[in-house]
Amino acid sequence: MLALYWTFRDWLTLAALAEREAELRAYQQEHWLLLYAAAFALYVAVAAFSIPAATVLTLVIGWLFGFRWGLLLVSFASTAGATAAFLMSRYLLRDYVATRFREWVPRVTTALERDGPLYLFAMRLTPAVPFFVVNLVMGLTGLRTRTFWWVSQLGMLPATAIFVYAGSTVPNLQHLAERGPQAIITWPLATAFVLLGVFPFVARWVMKRWTMDDGR
Repeated sequence: MLALYWTFRDWLTLAALAEREAELRAYQQEHWLLLYAAAFALYVAVAAFSIPAATVLTLVIGWLFGFRWGLLLVSFASTAGATAAFLMSRYLLRDYVATRFREWVPRVTTALERDGPLYLFAMRLTPAVPFFVVNLVMGLTGLRTRTFWWVSQLGMLPATAIFVYAGSTVPNLQHLAERGPQAIITWPLATAFVLLGVFPFVARWVMKRWTMDDGR
């Protein structure tokens, strides 16, 4: 997967993709399934190795495959990549991660013991902690791989849906490359992001209330 990214790394800019827009559409018409599989593998590599191309790739996938198929691809590929990073941290990079993120590990471990999977869910909903840090640090905790997978899948889904939808509304990549973020920012999307930021705090408050009620 990393080799796949290295091969196509020069394509993963909006300017380069915009220049090949017609080629992408033509190739999609003739080899839809092959292009879909290649996009999936590429996205897994980007997510697993924390390559800074995920946002661009998400928008392009939304534009290329539409909302429904784009959401399916990005949701599962991003979770697969995150889980790959989680497992690499746990079994291959444990000493490096423990040293590199020594301030994060005890903090995350304590919060996870206190709040359980809800803590991971909240981290996935908000960009306060970088995506790659969550993946690597969680690998050093006692969290089960299966739990990491499904909580990440659910937690990342709202933001994924917003970005894929934004990409699906772009008329063409040249438009996006020229105008930048302004090409996708609308009041409904801005409102969705605000609600996305507030939701973890609401969910945590509800969970605390639910726990207090159970303790009575």
